[in-house]
Amino acid sequence: MEENLLEQRKEQGEAREELIQLVLFKLGEEEFGVNILQAREIEKLDQGLTRVPKAPPFVEGVINLRGEIIPIVDLRKRFGLTLPPVGYDSRVIIVEVRGAPVGMLVDAVVEVIRVPVSAVEPPPPITKGVESQYLAGVAKVDNRLIVLLNLDRALSPEESQELAEAELGDE
Repeated sequence: MEENLLEQRKEQGEAREELIQLVLFKLGEEEFGVNILQAREIEKLDQGLTRVPKAPPFVEGVINLRGEIIPIVDLRKRFGLTLPPVGYDSRVIIVEVRGAPVGMLVDAVVEVIRVPVSAVEPPPPITKGVESQYLAGVAKVDNRLIVLLNLDRALSPEESQELAEAELGDE
């Protein structure tokens, strides 16, 4: 019986120690996070954007990153936030969305942290509206609440297709 109790405690300890690594960024004063496994790199937006005709309103344009054309999505517009224009600390996080690279324009990248899986909870019921589709959960870290995004839902399949067609110049 005592061995069984020790085994349970060991299993619980291992479960609590399972960590996920997150890239934290800001949109306005709010902190958001994405799983680092989806993030390829973080870039300063020092090169010009090329506007794409007929792109969705939240798509700022495309950039040429070492020969790869990457659409840039302004997450502030995507989430319907009215915030100041792009500033000095603004960054583009290059992520994978359904296997394709997409740049997510954010106000600032804060840090990369490790969070216990046990600290992540599903989105609260009050977020069951349209915007909840973008949420993967909420992480409680110290006295902070970090909204975790589901990047595969940041662009719908239709929007991804529309963007691909606009990039190619198809009508």
